[in-house]
Amino acid sequence: MHLTADILVALIALLHAYILVMEMFLWEKDAGRRFSGFDARLARETATMAANQGLYNGFIAAGLVWGLIADDPTGFRVQVFFLSCVVVAGLYGAATANRRILFAQALPGALALSAVLVAG
Repeated sequence: MHLTADILVALIALLHAYILVMEMFLWEKDAGRRFSGFDARLARETATMAANQGLYNGFIAAGLVWGLIADDPTGFRVQVFFLSCVVVAGLYGAATANRRILFAQALPGALALSAVLVAG
């Protein structure tokens, strides 16, 4: 079960690295606009905000990688903390911005968190 938990944590880290790239570097390009659903004008107007959000997603990804490489009990605790942040942010985003965030962020984060807790 420990290997399954590590794989799920790594996938969540990759997801948040992907979000970082979309929000920080591709927001105004076609891929970023498809990601956000914004037209060119709205993407341009929100680019600074998106880059800030992308940076925070990068911190989540970095924290999850730290949790994977740190020895226990630190690694376990770091994974639980950052996955909890993913779940809370996903729930808040689903409630306030877009319901699909529940399935794209909160649910995968909750599955990874559950696997970490069971393996721990």
